[in-house]
Amino acid sequence: MVETRRPGPRGGTAAIARAAAAPLDMSEDAWIEVIRRMDDIYADLVRYQVDLEEKNAALEEAQRFIDSVLASMSDVLVVADVQGRIQRANKAMVNLLGRTEADLVGTELSALFAVSAGPAIANFPDHIRTGDILDCEIEILAAGGEAVPLAVNCSPRYDSEGTLSGMVVTGRPLGELRRAYRDLQETHKQLKTAQQQLVQSEKMASLGRLVAGVAHELNNPISFVFGNMHTLQRYGERLQDYLRLVQRGAPPDVLAQAREQNRIDRILADLGPLIAGSLEGAERVSDIVQNLRRFATPQRQKRRGFDLCRLVESSLAWVSKAARQPVQILRDMPDELPVHNSEGHVQQILINLIQNAFDAMEGQEQPRLDLCVRTADGRAIVQVRDHGPGISDDNLLRVFDPFFTTKPVGKGTGLGLYISYGLATDQCAGALAVRNHPDGGAEFTLELPMEAAHG
Repeated sequence: MVETRRPGPRGGTAAIARAAAAPLDMSEDAWIEVIRRMDDIYADLVRYQVDLEEKNAALEEAQRFIDSVLASMSDVLVVADVQGRIQRANKAMVNLLGRTEADLVGTELSALFAVSAGPAIANFPDHIRTGDILDCEIEILAAGGEAVPLAVNCSPRYDSEGTLSGMVVTGRPLGELRRAYRDLQETHKQLKTAQQQLVQSEKMASLGRLVAGVAHELNNPISFVFGNMHTLQRYGERLQDYLRLVQRGAPPDVLAQAREQNRIDRILADLGPLIAGSLEGAERVSDIVQNLRRFATPQRQKRRGFDLCRLVESSLAWVSKAARQPVQILRDMPDELPVHNSEGHVQQILINLIQNAFDAMEGQEQPRLDLCVRTADGRAIVQVRDHGPGISDDNLLRVFDPFFTTKPVGKGTGLGLYISYGLATDQCAGALAVRNHPDGGAEFTLELPMEAAHG
């Protein structure tokens, strides 16, 4: 503890000396003066004693505060002088090393660390003299002798006069950080897996709602191909009958009669359109299957060029064919609009928006849906507006939140718009917004780049 020098009681020593040297027969006033001065000296001594006790109590309180802070630190801390000799160590350091603080005081700082940390520790004095703060990763020798990696920070320490008096070294065991990082990575991985499962579940739910529309889309070309195959079968039988007569060498009049009876000329004229129609129906089935595959597994599809207007029509056909009631559709779109993006993801967004619009108008006498496709500022814009009741102001900011839905239980999962927003922004490099149209109903706007980067 620093000794505090105080000035002595005012005139006390000289007054006592003069009193002692005075003749015994000095006057009564002189003795009264001596006694008064002695009282002053005693009062000063008492005051100085109280002052010292208060300062000592404050110093002890400050010391206890500092000790409690050091003891509560989870990071290790060592205070050393400019030569690197340890002066203080906190509880975390003591526990890590398995030694007492008294054992550590006076020890060279370099003795605590692995040999590989020698060059970094040797640089500590130079760094603190320049006032720099050094951050590095070094290994400390723990109680069991194993090398524990630390993220170390070394900063200068100054005394009350501003003179460099040493360094403060703090460190955090990287094992805990690495474990926390691994746990964070694992949690992130599980979250991504859960999100993918949610997306897939919502996709399958959407596909389930669209089954009727898809079945109707498939039924038309399949029925066309099926009917053409029966016709081709009948044509084949007639051609075989005629060819048998030709192979037997039948007379010309017999062949002419057979040709007329079997309508060979009509068959030959009809074969071309019949085959072409069958191929067209088969291609239509193939397109529907490809669209289903892109819708069900868009993550496997690379970005490519496609006609956005055709995709809007296809998505609208799927949803409208599965609707419980007919909906009037007003279109405002060009004949075609080529874009380069992830077709499967865009179709899932469109189907979710159109299905959501149909659901919003369910039960209305004359439901109507407005579809607008246009371009602006080098971006393709699709607007889907229903003529339903609109969205309340409280819910307008929450429609893209996960699991938020205003539909009754069992009607919706609350993931359709959330997933659509994520697909639009993350997978398609676009944007998705919603507003209440001034003339009524809700309007969703999907923006897509005309040429998305290859992914």
